Amino acid sequence: MSEDTQTPENEPEAVDTQDAAENAQADAAASEAAPEIDEKDARIAELEAERNALKDQLVRNLADMENLRKRTEKQVAESRIYAVEKFASDLLSVSDNMSRALSTITDDAKADLSEQGKGLLAGIEMTQKELHTAFARNGVVAVDAAPGASFDPNFHQAITQVPSDQPSGTVAETFQSGWKIGDRTLRAAMVAVSSGGGAQAKTDTSENA
Repeated sequence: MSEDTQTPENEPEAVDTQDAAENAQADAAASEAAPEIDEKDARIAELEAERNALKDQLVRNLADMENLRKRTEKQVAESRIYAVEKFASDLLSVSDNMSRALSTITDDAKADLSEQGKGLLAGIEMTQKELHTAFARNGVVAVDAAPGASFDPNFHQAITQVPSDQPSGTVAETFQSGWKIGDRTLRAAMVAVSSGGGAQAKTDTSENA
């Protein structure tokens, strides 16, 4: 009887021991798995950092290549525009000489010219026109220096200041034409700048007379 009574009392202790063993094994397995999980997370983070770095480098390289392309295109365009700068500058004197020759012939003198003289004059005018067309085709254009044009020190060279009917600070008279190529001044126009008061000056002169 005593042995039967003791057996049921010992069974819970055996179950408790078995549960403790299973828990210990589970804890050991979890302890072994934890480093593996941490290692994977670290590797993933490392790969993501490398990916982001490569992406940033790629974006910078693409930006540098685009900037280089734009600079190259600009340099090529400027080279094409300014390649004729020296040659065009040398031809300005030819244009000046033709302009001076044509300006010396008055309308009355033109009417008195012979047929040969008129043909020669027409040839000079045509040559000057073709020269200016060739200038324009290569980006060489005349500076606006007509009376009343705003004075621009980048394109105009002031020789004197005179009273005139033109507004103050504008071009009153042009002594020599100016030319530019692209954004550069090939030769500044030589002008007289108006100080204004031209009409008033004429009135005062008439009254004094």
